[in-house]
Amino acid sequence: MNALYAIGSNGSGQLGITHKEDVSVPKPAVFHPDQHPPSRIVKVAAGGNHTLLLTEVGKLYWSGDPASGACGLRPYPNIPVFLEARLAKDEQVGDIALVAATWEASIVVSRDEGGKRTKVFAFGIGQKGELGLGELIVRTPSATRIKDFPPPGTEVVDLSACMGHVVAVLDNGEVYGWGNCRKSQIGEPAAVVFAPRKVEGINFKAVRAVCAKEATCIFGESGSGSMQVLGSDKWGLVSQAPSAAPAWKDVGASWGNFYILGQDGSLTAWGRDDHGQLPPPNLPHLKQIAIGSEHVVALTVDGDVLSWGWGEHGNCGPKVDNNDVKGRWNVIASSKLIPPESKIDNIGAGCATSWICITSR
Repeated sequence: MNALYAIGSNGSGQLGITHKEDVSVPKPAVFHPDQHPPSRIVKVAAGGNHTLLLTEVGKLYWSGDPASGACGLRPYPNIPVFLEARLAKDEQVGDIALVAATWEASIVVSRDEGGKRTKVFAFGIGQKGELGLGELIVRTPSATRIKDFPPPGTEVVDLSACMGHVVAVLDNGEVYGWGNCRKSQIGEPAAVVFAPRKVEGINFKAVRAVCAKEATCIFGESGSGSMQVLGSDKWGLVSQAPSAAPAWKDVGASWGNFYILGQDGSLTAWGRDDHGQLPPPNLPHLKQIAIGSEHVVALTVDGDVLSWGWGEHGNCGPKVDNNDVKGRWNVIASSKLIPPESKIDNIGAGCATSWICITSR
């Protein structure tokens, strides 16, 4: 059995909890009857006003504001609950392997007949190239395949997006990006890029990439130390970056920060700290991280879910100072407070939203 709990910004029903009020205490997300996910949720991706959930077997669910088309085709429910996404009328999108969201668009990568992640689709609104579908298509509610990408013989192994740009890492170590890249977040020349463009000048085999609002951080294999930041140096994102990446088990980005979860459970971060986005002192060892727009959700080795940063919408829990959780953390959920046959399996974070996935035997 899988259950999903949510807190935070909910003005468009993006929490899927049957109403549109912000909440600061975890509430169960509701799935449309007959459409409860049959397998665990492995990824939460969130745009400005929509949430996407990807399950282990490649099904996609959504809640929030569907007006942009970023939630796919109708039907839309009258009350805000999660529905299985209907992505295309005719072409079968197939089992989805990767998902990411810009402010008003969604990008998915699905598997081809051979099980390879070679089919990239976009839907929603992308006035500045976020859809990757060329200059003529700036809006579509139907999942539309990006032509001639990835290149023949390659597959996509990682996908990341922020408000206005998308980055994909291929299995050959190359990185491509598109969208509003006026700050050189996919390298030179700085431009609005309407179709996938190769990021030049990376002198290592990339395996992961994460997107801040105006910068991108690209990583080589964990333990190699290889990493490179491209884009704006606002908040010191380029100049304050470590010279080498610590051996990592996960990486993430907010609008103005980059985060590296070390193999040892430590958290390295740099960038913006006006709302307490950087890790507070004396953090316990962490097992997982999920990075939202301006806040962090972290699962400790001991099974507590912590949150800190900008918490105006309740996304860091009820206890805030001037809407921030700064220099400390809140415990927003704990394994110690759920039945012993259940466990906190996964966490997520979006635009001022926080997510806790619980599985029970």
